[in-house]
Formats: sequence, structure tokens, C-alpha cells
Amino acid sequence: MTKHVTEQATVSAHHPDGSATVLRDDGVLMDVSAEAVAEGGWRSLRAGQRVTLVRNTAGEVMGVLRPV
Repeated sequence: MTKHVTEQATVSAHHPDGSATVLRDDGVLMDVSAEAVAEGGWRSLRAGQRVTLVRNTAGEVMGVLRPV
């Protein structure tokens, strides 16, 4: 079974290619791929929106979900 880590973040920007930039609650700004955004069922995100990031053990964002 693959271990995943979840954490809360705020969308900083949503880009035309479907990717996004988010600000994690620990203050780290990170880019999220369009695939990870789509994995959560989003068509688009908006700046200021709260989301949950699902990351694998390597730290890659695998999905962007609705906040818990």
C-alpha cells in the first residue's frame, strides 16, 4: 500500500494550462501540475480557495482535493 500525506493549502494562482500555484500552511509556495488538479475533479481553481494536497512519500503532489 502506498503511503500518502495530506496537508492544507491556499490557491495562490490558477494557470491557463490547468496547473496551479499553492501556498501550503507551513508557508511554502509550490507548483501543482494540471494532472494533480484534475485528479481532484476540479475544472478550475480560484485564488484564495482552500484545498487539501495529497502528496506521495517523495513529496510530489498527486491530487488536489476539497478541504477537510
